[in-house]
Amino acid sequence: MLAQVLKVRRLLNFGCRWNSSLFVQESLLDALKERGLLQHISEPKQILDRQIRNGDRIKLYCGVDPTAQSLHLGNLIPFMILLHFYVRGHDVVPLVGGATGMVGDPSGRSTERKEMALSARRENVAKISGQLSTFFENGWKYYQSRVPKELQNERGSVINTDNYEWWKDVNMLEFLSKYGRHIRVQSMLSRDSVSSRLKSQDGLGFNEFTYQILQAFDFYHLYKTKGVSVQVGGTDQWGNITAGIDLIKRLEGNQDKQPAFGMTVPLLTTSTGEKFGKSAGNALFIDSKINSSFQIYQFFVNTNDEDITKFLKMFTMLSMPSIVSIIKEHQLQPQLRLAQRRLATEVVDLIHGIGCGHDAEIASDILFGNINRSFSAAELIRIFQNARILQQSSLGIPLSELVMKLLDSSKAEAKRKLAQGSIYLGISKTKVIDDLIDLNPYLIDEKVLIIRIGKRRCHIVEFK
Repeated sequence: MLAQVLKVRRLLNFGCRWNSSLFVQESLLDALKERGLLQHISEPKQILDRQIRNGDRIKLYCGVDPTAQSLHLGNLIPFMILLHFYVRGHDVVPLVGGATGMVGDPSGRSTERKEMALSARRENVAKISGQLSTFFENGWKYYQSRVPKELQNERGSVINTDNYEWWKDVNMLEFLSKYGRHIRVQSMLSRDSVSSRLKSQDGLGFNEFTYQILQAFDFYHLYKTKGVSVQVGGTDQWGNITAGIDLIKRLEGNQDKQPAFGMTVPLLTTSTGEKFGKSAGNALFIDSKINSSFQIYQFFVNTNDEDITKFLKMFTMLSMPSIVSIIKEHQLQPQLRLAQRRLATEVVDLIHGIGCGHDAEIASDILFGNINRSFSAAELIRIFQNARILQQSSLGIPLSELVMKLLDSSKAEAKRKLAQGSIYLGISKTKVIDDLIDLNPYLIDEKVLIIRIGKRRCHIVEFK
């Protein structure tokens, strides 16, 4: 009985435009396209659309290899699709590639990845798995805080997975004997990730050439063992995704019961064509220990007007009418950057948890002089702890040593910053060029120091 009730709720709310005055139903797939999240979907997509409209419970997966300690913003786009399904009662399977990470995906790369130590890779797997669990939990709370209660669904389930769990027991000869006959080399050679590397000076290693086989088998394994029917990935993953669909068709034959589908999201770029990611050198990581709420807030609050609508659609769950209203209000006084401030608050709340966006906004206003009130040291400590940028130190050390610690630089570099007049202390932003030891005149309640280094870097230091 409960399953029937949940199915009816998914049927009623599968694609509603929340916060609108009219209760308008639409295809979830169309809604994702409208948000700029869905670029390609494999055929027969009308079957998947019909299943969603009928309230059927779908299982989707998206994989990421543990090439770093944290996911970055570019990684989040396909997981945003999973989140939209998850909050509507569908099940999601975030996969971390503990096995495929050992091989290396050539998609979107001109050179081979450097080999990573086993201990580092396993540590990354654990950290990213934890981040994905946190992302979906925070995403659910974010959804509940933004969507009217009468329009909310029961959420689906999150099934965290590491493909090392099944690959560690696979015997190569048995695998080739059982599955090799179903994999066509002509198709493998024709995929963009392979053909582009074959033409390059560095060529392509056999390990990377076989990566698409591993990813294809992952899809088949999840399809057979967990009932996963949809794989989501970046646009550069289309060849690997379709390889999985082809393998499922060859092994399962007639798919009258449940076809397999693939979805891709567009590459995340700015209006200037700048790509997000580690290889581009501008990755912003979602782990608050690497990039604080304040840093994420500052990144989005500096978004160009040309990108603001796109990012509001992709990175938030605000209704489309709400986004239109925000943009209209912003255009009346663009110098106030109202849309950017709203975007930044929304994204921080989504990634780091409800309330973190507000604290990051207050922290930004305090640091950049956009707020007309004074704060006690206790208030500042709370705000900047929540914004994850509070640092601690001891009184009595030279200013150059404090700057060196904050910048993680040499003492010579810290002294150079002082000599250049790049250091500003306190609420009053007093320029300091001397290597002071007594910082008491600049402290708030004899405990907290605001220190600016250059035009953009701000630090809050609590002295113990």
